[in-house]
Amino acid sequence: MCWGYAKRIYRQYVLSSKEDDLERNVLSALDSIPLLMMRKFAIRSRRFIDAYDKGLTGTQAAWAIKKYHGHRVLPDSIMCDFDSTPHSLLS
Repeated sequence: MCWGYAKRIYRQYVLSSKEDDLERNVLSALDSIPLLMMRKFAIRSRRFIDAYDKGLTGTQAAWAIKKYHGHRVLPDSIMCDFDSTPHSLLS
């Protein structure tokens, strides 16, 4: 996610084929990511890792993270929620 943010910034720079310019632009783009954004990306990634550790698929993980956005980790009973949730909400 941080890489996507940096790529968006990098694409705003003037195009160049010189290796020195390319390296300077990449480093500048990476340095321009605010610390708050890095923290948000890290928290979101940590939530996905926790969801995958609990056995959720990608779609289920995205739904659970959205539902439990105020929590640091997903509850251990998360799989029970999928038994009672309509499948149309998960797609």
